[in-house]
Amino acid sequence: MEKPIIAIMRPDMHLDSSVALLHSRGFDVIAAPMIELRDNHDGNFDGFVERVLACESDIVIFTSANGIAFMLQKIDDPERFVHTLNQTSVVAIGSKTKRALETRSINVSLMPDSYSSKGIADMLRGTDNKTVEVVRSTHGDPALITELRSSGDGVLVHETAVYKLVLPDDGRQQRMIEDALNRKIDVFAFTSAMTVHNFMTVARSMGAEEEIVNVLCERVVAAIGDPTADVLSGYGVSVDVMPEKFTFEDMVDAIMFMCRQTN
Repeated sequence: MEKPIIAIMRPDMHLDSSVALLHSRGFDVIAAPMIELRDNHDGNFDGFVERVLACESDIVIFTSANGIAFMLQKIDDPERFVHTLNQTSVVAIGSKTKRALETRSINVSLMPDSYSSKGIADMLRGTDNKTVEVVRSTHGDPALITELRSSGDGVLVHETAVYKLVLPDDGRQQRMIEDALNRKIDVFAFTSAMTVHNFMTVARSMGAEEEIVNVLCERVVAAIGDPTADVLSGYGVSVDVMPEKFTFEDMVDAIMFMCRQTN
């Protein structure tokens, strides 16, 4: 039996390990980054650092492992900052984020069972009169801030975007669209809402958005998280696979399970 061919669109920094994992699970891979991570220093960052150092922050939420590295590289005295940060309740969204924090000697107090905005807010429900900080990218789900502000009385929520996501353009993106149009891809794995938007942007730039939607509807589509699935739905694409835990490895396991069920 031929190996199924899966398309992945993670940032370059994650591609090699992702391809190796997929090869070990019996897939052939077409890889093209649909997002690139770049540093971002917004107008809220300095205030965030000052509040943490002044012990004015009660809860600090990290939505990704990437945000931790981009945060620390902008801080003059990371050791002092980490020491003070450990006096707050640190929330990690996902096991990968938790590991990234712990490797930098940051203690994790909480990790929600559900990684949705509502799940995070529900975990903090009843935390009245607290100052909550959210560290994430420029493309974070706005619903998280809304949900957090309604999680308790007198909750003050600040957010800082420590990195941004941009669409790379090195030819691999167009080649992936061409491979998709030629029906060379069996499974499409979308790891974020932004990868969906950028994938469609590339297809649109090639005059192929309508046809690429048709291709996706014919093939297996996997998505990590409700926001990603919702964006796909907005383009008219239904999701066939969504893992319970929002990690790449769990998505691969879920895809493998579906492939076994259909063969």
